[in-house]
Amino acid sequence: MKIHEIRELKSEELIKRIEEEEKNLVDLRFAHQLKQLTNTSKLKLTKKDLAKMKTILKEREAEKSMQKEGVKV
Repeated sequence: MKIHEIRELKSEELIKRIEEEEKNLVDLRFAHQLKQLTNTSKLKLTKKDLAKMKTILKEREAEKSMQKEGVKV
């Protein structure tokens, strides 16, 4: 998933996607342990996408807290 696609999502949608990707990552790890995963690069891509989504969410939370304190962003 591209970063601009993630930025277009609303925070609620982003939280749902994070939950879905975390479940997907668990399934991928399980399949990898059982030697059923043929494309192991999916693990790496899923972890990277998850990190991107969490980063964007943290940026939004930080921005909100800065606005509450009256600091210009």
